[in-house]
Order: sequence, then C-alpha cells, then structure tokens
Amino acid sequence: MFSRKNPAPERAPTMASRNTDASFSVLGADLLLRGSLHAEADLHIDGMIEGDVVCKSLVQGESSTIKGSISAGTVRLSGTVEGPIEAAQVVILRTATVRGDVRYDALTIEQGAHVEGHFARRDGVASPGLALLG
Repeated sequence: MFSRKNPAPERAPTMASRNTDASFSVLGADLLLRGSLHAEADLHIDGMIEGDVVCKSLVQGESSTIKGSISAGTVRLSGTVEGPIEAAQVVILRTATVRGDVRYDALTIEQGAHVEGHFARRDGVASPGLALLG
C-alpha cells in the first residue's frame, strides 16, 4: 500500500548549464592571457590581456592592461587600454589610459583620465535601462 520511491539521483551540472549560471568572472592580477577572450558573462580583469575581449560587461582594474579591441554592452575602465573600444556605455575613470578609437552610445570621462583617439557616437539607439554611472 505504501511504496517508497527512490529520489532521482542528482546530476553534475553540464557545461551548458554552468554557462547559463555564470554571471561574473574575475581574471586576477597575476594572469597574462595571449589570445582572444569571449565570455557571455560580466568580466572583471585585473591582469594583462594581449588580444580582443568580447563580453557582456567589462570592469577593468587599475593595474590591468588590455592590448586589443574591446566589445561589450558596458565598459568601466581604470587601467590601460591600447586598441579600439565599442560599447553602449563607456566609463573612463581618472586612473585610466586609453589609446584607441571609442564608439559608444553613452560616454563618461573622469577628469584626469588620459585618452588618445577618436570618439564617435554609434548610429544605434542606446538600449533601454542603461544608466550613466556617475
């Protein structure tokens, strides 16, 4: 009359399920990456990247250097970038050095930042819900 059912065994997460759960990745100051970096997550980079970076959102630490292009929804830069940047929202903090062209929908440059390059607003309309960081 009463039967005892065994619970379904737990499965280890697959690569696909881990990717959807990942929302934030940190690349430490001791990291040197040579090659392109593509992530569907938000990235915080403190190390050195020699290659292109494509991600959802990028936060760059003060000690970080990126030598390559950056393409993201939002970009917050504190370190050194040598290459073009394309993002809906770009924030260049006072500790940043940027050498390259920047295409953006919304742009903030703090006083004291070092910037060399052309700045151009993208033709597209800024995504709703993006707020300018102050």
